Amino acid sequence: MREFGDFQTPLDLVRSVLRVVYRGGGRWTRALEPTCGVGNFITGLRSLAFPPVEIQGIEVQPKHAPRTTVEAEKSGDSTAIQIKQADIFKVNLAELVWSHTGPLLVVGNPPWVTNAELGGLDSENLPTKSNFKARSGFGAKTGESNFDIAEFIWIKLIKELAWSRPTIALLCKTAVARNVLAYAERAGLPISSAEIYPIDAKKWFNAAVDACLFRVDVGFGEPNYTASLYADLDAETPQSVLATANGSIVSNHAVYEEFSFLEGESPIVWRQGIKHDASSVMELILESGTLRNRAGEVVSVESEHIYPLLKSSDLNGDDNPNPRYRVLVTQKGLGDGTTKLSQEAPHLWKYLTSHEHVFLARKSSIYEGRAPFSMFGIGEYSFTDYKVAVSGMYKTIHFRVVGPCEGKPVLFDDTCYLAPCSTAEQACILAALLNDPACLTFVNSLIFLDSKRPITKKILQRLDLAALLARVDRRVLTQGANRRLEILGIEPVTEAALNTFSWPGSEPDRQLSIPGMD
Repeated sequence: MREFGDFQTPLDLVRSVLRVVYRGGGRWTRALEPTCGVGNFITGLRSLAFPPVEIQGIEVQPKHAPRTTVEAEKSGDSTAIQIKQADIFKVNLAELVWSHTGPLLVVGNPPWVTNAELGGLDSENLPTKSNFKARSGFGAKTGESNFDIAEFIWIKLIKELAWSRPTIALLCKTAVARNVLAYAERAGLPISSAEIYPIDAKKWFNAAVDACLFRVDVGFGEPNYTASLYADLDAETPQSVLATANGSIVSNHAVYEEFSFLEGESPIVWRQGIKHDASSVMELILESGTLRNRAGEVVSVESEHIYPLLKSSDLNGDDNPNPRYRVLVTQKGLGDGTTKLSQEAPHLWKYLTSHEHVFLARKSSIYEGRAPFSMFGIGEYSFTDYKVAVSGMYKTIHFRVVGPCEGKPVLFDDTCYLAPCSTAEQACILAALLNDPACLTFVNSLIFLDSKRPITKKILQRLDLAALLARVDRRVLTQGANRRLEILGIEPVTEAALNTFSWPGSEPDRQLSIPGMD
């Protein structure tokens, strides 16, 4: 069931996982499967030459727990097996009662869904609502607070079982493994070693996601937050090592170290595009001069509330792309009232109220207590004529210059990130700097291509562009800026223009003193 992220693990995969876990000759007296389902990992453990003498399983679904218990009782082997029908989120794992002592192995395959996905299904199979990653402010209410259920289970296992120094080996998304390792370092959790073995999720679960066996030893020796990365379950030697840098896992630590002079704080404030969670109503397509929404309805509203819109896919081509969509704008700033639209834009107000059910169905808590038809990612910065933008979704990174379209500033959806600029020249110089090979190489050393959104605001804010600007070749930078100005139909700049270049931002632009530029 999707509500439970229910992927039962095939026995062949269970056997392969256990071969990896036991490869080093380790033996465990006790074993725990925290979300045991039909008990395939328990079956696999029982079939080992030297099985644990005691196995416990936890399973929330009544249809699975009794069946697993019956199968265990039928087996007649010497392993003591106990299946507890309970919600893993409500069980204090430190209080489990064991009949035996000795090394503990935790194995299994926890749910592969996020808390937001389960919330959208009105599922009760969720941990108690809490900001368990200690996100601050607005981030705690938006995407930063979304997490995989498996990630919560991982952290719960490490924290509550650390006293018994377990080995934990679970199947999970590869992104979950990285997030857990990064969190463990920030929180000082006692991890002494970690290994990642990719699996073919399409073959085993018909799931289009990068997944792995993630094995961690807890509480042995000095903390170690690196992870040996293997090619697959059959590999016996790692092909690389993942490491943490500045509180997160980087994809290529050697390259990161080479370009680490770019690690710091961005001199510009990156913004995310518009968020409204009502694309069927708010996003329009222009067909033969007529605007229609996704249902094909003709939309005729006041033109001052209609703006050109670009999405991530539009930023995968050339600079200054031609917008395919239009977006309705109900506010000019975060928190603006909207009821005045009933008088100022009666056609828009009538259209919105006729689709009010779409807005009322929005799940995100960010809309609670807000004005009707509220938007986020909107502000003065949204309406600058020139911007530098990048897709958050694409694997190939390129920063694009975007100018006005049909006399209006272009807006972006929330899969894009943008830097608002005061002039075309400022935007083109900034884009040339961001597309410098050193910058792109550094960014690529930070990101993982299997992530749903490789580029995030957090990554962009780490770019110390001032350090890059101090080193870049002025001639090359000027040439790059002028290629983009030519596309916009604007006169080129000279190298001397760099002497007065200022960083764009929502505050008054700050002029930068560039070493060597007199």
